[in-house]
Amino acid sequence: MNKMTVRDIDVTDKRVLVRVDFNVPLDQNNGEITDDSRIMATLPTIRYLVERGARVILISHLGRPRGKVVDTMRLAPVARRLSEILGKPVNVAGDNIGEKVEQSVAKMGRGNVMLLENIRFYPEEENGDDAFAQKLARLGEIFVNDAFGTSHRAHASVSVIAKYLPAVAGLLLEKEINTLGSILEDPAHPFCTLLGGAKVSDKVGMIQNIMSKVDCLLIGGGMAATFLKAVEYEIGLSLIEEDKLETAANLIAEANRRGIDLCLPTDVVVADEISPGVASEIVPVNAIPEDKRIVDIGPETIDTFSHQLRGARTIFWNGPMGIYEIPPFDAGTRAIAELIASLGVTTIIGGGSTGEAINEMGLADKMTFISTGGGASLKFLSGEALPGVTALQDK
Repeated sequence: MNKMTVRDIDVTDKRVLVRVDFNVPLDQNNGEITDDSRIMATLPTIRYLVERGARVILISHLGRPRGKVVDTMRLAPVARRLSEILGKPVNVAGDNIGEKVEQSVAKMGRGNVMLLENIRFYPEEENGDDAFAQKLARLGEIFVNDAFGTSHRAHASVSVIAKYLPAVAGLLLEKEINTLGSILEDPAHPFCTLLGGAKVSDKVGMIQNIMSKVDCLLIGGGMAATFLKAVEYEIGLSLIEEDKLETAANLIAEANRRGIDLCLPTDVVVADEISPGVASEIVPVNAIPEDKRIVDIGPETIDTFSHQLRGARTIFWNGPMGIYEIPPFDAGTRAIAELIASLGVTTIIGGGSTGEAINEMGLADKMTFISTGGGASLKFLSGEALPGVTALQDK
């Protein structure tokens, strides 16, 4: 990575604003964190700064409050968890900008950590408002972006603030760029990419950009329905992207032209509706009932995908194979996750719901790397510039 990092700048006794991605899932009943992997991922940067006597001011969002204060999206649970992990108090500021916050920051001692309130309570954040970014910048002397998961957004606290402070990458952001970059630059072959999730549109750019690198491409999840429809299978009530049918057909043709093994499901699990407890059945893809929808890949497809994955030396996976949140439509995702975890090859997981599934299954330590950014990883692998990265100082 050709950007400066926290290692390249003196942070001693400095007020350091750190953009982190603490957008963690919360239990809807008690408001407690159910997966703290995003907090754990940024600990190296926080500890690096604390150990060097910096005054650490963390900025994060949580959920989608859409520019309004939503009490269930306050960051107090995150501060409690971070305090437990660090073994020291993490104070929560009641706001993000203004005199009171500035006074609180002025009282911070060396090695202290403060967490600002949910930055998306301000509509100016997602609008990339320049004046708002300037107000944020007044809190610090250095800006560190360690929020890879939001670096594809041109938000005030992600990229605009870098205009007003010396701006460098955190250790997590550096690791994300270097690890994902290795897929684009020099992956060990055979290189297999496994894609799922709902939308083809999210992944078209990435598929096109890595076509020259991959040896096999496996398509599952909701997006498989669009590909199946593109090759004229009946897909019942499954949701598809009508405007991406031609794109899917072209991608299949391009893969064939390049000699890439592009595998679509040969059997699927179908159900009347997507809800717990409904009856389901396994059918071949040429016999999907008109009144049912695809909810998971079938056992034959799991076997086919598994055979391809066993022959790989590098695997990139983004997107569940079915409706993972609703058992038993999680069977395909679980089977693939367990297999990949057992292979002992380079396994890079593209964040988002795939990463959450792997963490929930307790398989994270069996993977080479789990990205903290679903959308950001796809944008990066598409070859697109990420605003939160380009805004940082070059080495």
